[in-house]
Amino acid sequence: MGLELYLDLLSQPCRAVYIFAKKNRIPFELRTVDLLKGQNHSDDFVQVNPLRKVPALKDGDFTLAESVAILLYLARKYEAPDHWYPQDLQARARVDEYLSWQHTALRMSCTRAMWQKMMFPVFLGQRVPPETLANTLAELDRCLQLLEDKFLKDQDFLAGPHISVADLVAITELMHPVSAGCDIFKSRPKLAAWRQRVEAAVGEDLFREAHAVLMKAKDLPPADTAVKERLKPLAQLFL
Repeated sequence: MGLELYLDLLSQPCRAVYIFAKKNRIPFELRTVDLLKGQNHSDDFVQVNPLRKVPALKDGDFTLAESVAILLYLARKYEAPDHWYPQDLQARARVDEYLSWQHTALRMSCTRAMWQKMMFPVFLGQRVPPETLANTLAELDRCLQLLEDKFLKDQDFLAGPHISVADLVAITELMHPVSAGCDIFKSRPKLAAWRQRVEAAVGEDLFREAHAVLMKAKDLPPADTAVKERLKPLAQLFL
């Protein structure tokens, strides 16, 4: 059995892995795991990833969880072009620096903004207090400023002159608030120009393909009672 990737493209980490694999022409079997249907809790999936999270990778008898670990495994095994995860010690450290920071900073802010602005009212039928949403958007703005000042600076990409996995992770994170109607690039020309460079490097068709499910999330029908109960513990993380 060849490489299998277990993904739900509504998930940011899954989109980063999907784009990386497709862009680098890595052959894989796509195993779709529908998070909203709770398929990540199925007995079959738990055999692949006991953490019950996507993305997950199965390569023969070898299984792997966590998106950053999966990205780096793919980069190394399939000898992706050096710019994705550079051999140069300091360039690689810059990629690692962003990947270490983003989990509890930009990614969390982006996901929280999407849930509060779109998923709660549209999918779960719940109102989020205005002050809660305002605080979330303020924190998102703070993280965006750090993304510009600390990581992007005056470079073309986050870790230097070429695209890396850091850019791939960051752009897929930023599409969460975009899908919810937050025009986070309008007042940030530096980030807007970076986004255009990333999309061009990835390929616009692949970028749209990877984000098609997310951009249609606002059209999801309201969840039924069973889905709401299943998602309740997860939803509480984003309030």
